[in-house]
Amino acid sequence: MNEVTGSIQMECERRLTNLYSESHNWLIQTANKVTKNKLESQDICQELYEYLHSKCNPKLWWGANSYNLQYCAKFLRHRYLNKTKKLNRTTYVAEIWDTELDIPYDTEKDLEIQKAYDDVMEELRHLEKTKMWASSKLFSLYWCSEKTLEQVSKDIGISKSTTFLAVKKIRLHLKKIIDNPYE
Repeated sequence: MNEVTGSIQMECERRLTNLYSESHNWLIQTANKVTKNKLESQDICQELYEYLHSKCNPKLWWGANSYNLQYCAKFLRHRYLNKTKKLNRTTYVAEIWDTELDIPYDTEKDLEIQKAYDDVMEELRHLEKTKMWASSKLFSLYWCSEKTLEQVSKDIGISKSTTFLAVKKIRLHLKKIIDNPYE
């Protein structure tokens, strides 16, 4: 945030008063040419005054006692164009009616999915006690985390193809043993 000294702030307020008293009608007419709406013109001019007061930038001053009117005119034009673009980006719909009936939550399907997940985890624990323990561990590292096959391979220090084949082997095994609730 720009810190403004007291003397600059007083000069800014004096120039704003002069701008309003000398050029307010011209600013309203300039804004009206752009907006084609008197209320909108007044709003944009008010935004100009607020902006000039909050920024209090001496680079925008013109002459001995006012602001640069060309800058003010461009501000009005661009403020209106930006506001129009913003309003045109969103479209408002009065009401949205859904033609489909509310479908109740399928608790049976949810229970089937949970059972399948539990079966997968149980089978992985079972496979860890067999000769497929290495493939089971690799599958667990991949499936139970957010890691990619490449990241799992890199973490362990084995090739991607070995990791891929181990995961594929366990997937095929699980496909034979566990019923897929999505099918």
